[in-house]
Amino acid sequence: MPDTLPGPLRGYLHGLPGVDEVGVARRAAGLSTRSIKTTAKRQAIDLAIRMVDLTTLEGSDTPGKVRALAAKAVRPDPADPTAPSVAALCVYPDMIATAAPALAGTGVGLASVATGFPAGRTSLEVKLADTRAAVTAGATEIDMVIDRGAFLAGDYGKVFDEITAVKEQCGRAHLKVILETGELVTYDNVRRASWLALHAGADFIKTSTGKVSPAATLPVTLIMLEAVRDYRAATGRQAGVKPAGGIRTTKDAVRYLVLVKEIAGDDWLDPAWFRLGASTLLNDLLMQRTKLATGHYSGPDYYTID
Repeated sequence: MPDTLPGPLRGYLHGLPGVDEVGVARRAAGLSTRSIKTTAKRQAIDLAIRMVDLTTLEGSDTPGKVRALAAKAVRPDPADPTAPSVAALCVYPDMIATAAPALAGTGVGLASVATGFPAGRTSLEVKLADTRAAVTAGATEIDMVIDRGAFLAGDYGKVFDEITAVKEQCGRAHLKVILETGELVTYDNVRRASWLALHAGADFIKTSTGKVSPAATLPVTLIMLEAVRDYRAATGRQAGVKPAGGIRTTKDAVRYLVLVKEIAGDDWLDPAWFRLGASTLLNDLLMQRTKLATGHYSGPDYYTID
């Protein structure tokens, strides 16, 4: 349910403190140089695997590909049963019926994009029907896109109302609200969109669709982590953050984990509150995990191609 805003929406959002762009960039760059000791690296890799939303959102997706990814989501490394499962598999709505039986009873969530992904340029009626259909088919998480055109035009009420309406259709499914930060132009807009989505009832705020460049960046994720941290302090409700797009290596993933710990705190170092949207990251995490265990890398064809 949406929160009661402390005043008119426009005045509230434009009354938020402005973002110090230079300071945010410097802070993110400084934290990105932090290293993790060897003894903690295995734990960090396993945590990152557990945070992955294994994703396939291509027009060429087939039932066979989705079933294979579902199997990989449950058991990422068939040769090593100690490798943890990922957080969720994310697919287009028409692939939910294929993925749901493969994930049933595994503990791996089933996420689906909805609301006219990736552009969101369709009517509210279609967006709500899209969401209802995905939940009915078995999605446990809905990734919706905001109307960036409305947001950039200053029609914050429309964006707010659409999020709250979609949230109502989610039922027990969690709602991740995609801001598409690469189209929001300024860091101030990222902060405003984050707070708007949180007050409208988002369970997660997510950086990107992965279809627009730039996608996830450390400075943008830092701003969003500050938002969920400060929002919890103000309201008592905790929400999550999901950077998505362009996160490909274990080194990238570790940088984000350091960012979470330093900006939001240990409470967010959990798949319930932080996710990594990725299609290629998992293989690199598995390769680095094998390297730590055996002292050498597996061959490039050892893991399935996502």
